[in-house]
Amino acid sequence: MLVAAATLVGLLVGSFLNVVIWRVPRGESVVRPRSRCPGCGTEISPRDNIPVLSWLLLRGRCRSCGEPISARYPLVEASCGLLFGLLAWRFGPEPVLPAFLYLGAAGLALALIDLDHRRLPDALTLPSYVAGGLLLLVPAVADGTWGGYARAWLGAVALLGLYLVLLLAYPAGMGFGDVKLAGVLGLYLGYLGWDVLVVGGFLGFLLGGLVGGALMVAGRKGRKSKIPFGPFMLAGTLIAVFWGQQLADWYVGAFVG
Repeated sequence: MLVAAATLVGLLVGSFLNVVIWRVPRGESVVRPRSRCPGCGTEISPRDNIPVLSWLLLRGRCRSCGEPISARYPLVEASCGLLFGLLAWRFGPEPVLPAFLYLGAAGLALALIDLDHRRLPDALTLPSYVAGGLLLLVPAVADGTWGGYARAWLGAVALLGLYLVLLLAYPAGMGFGDVKLAGVLGLYLGYLGWDVLVVGGFLGFLLGGLVGGALMVAGRKGRKSKIPFGPFMLAGTLIAVFWGQQLADWYVGAFVG
């Protein structure tokens, strides 16, 4: 029931994320005005704003003018619902769950914005330090896991510091938005453990290198081409949240122990 409830909440949050993804990079309010059809300007009615279902019933078109509605909207909603359900399955009814649900929602929005605009807006990354810090404080108080909470902030400093050094050493390799996002991801990964932090940080570079190499082999990118790195950082973090400790244990057992 928890997984089902989290999935439903995720679908609703995903609908709001579509607004965030469109408006935040443009400096627009995410509250007003209400969502409208880009073709005829008609406000989207509540019955046409049900996540995924409304798009299917309308066959991907505006009820008023018949303008096509991108399939990306229901895909974002479905992705957020799936992500929330998986996070509920991963953490169960624990006080830490809301913190990682926030990370899932913010991370999905940031990944898509970075793919669209090649930047990570401060309007999302900087408040995530506050939101993450407060939400992770809940399990620290409830369960007395103050060591994990302190480790979370040390992880944030460690990953942010690493990315800052890399930026200063090779400015063309990443942007300052990646550095600020690294601190947020380090906060969450550090809470889960040092092994998870190392795995999540490494996977971001590994995934970015593999995809970048594949694009060069396919002739779609050159050696000097820039690709958004935020999605790979977030993907590496997501994998580490679910399987970071298992991957660390496997590596140690196979290559060290």
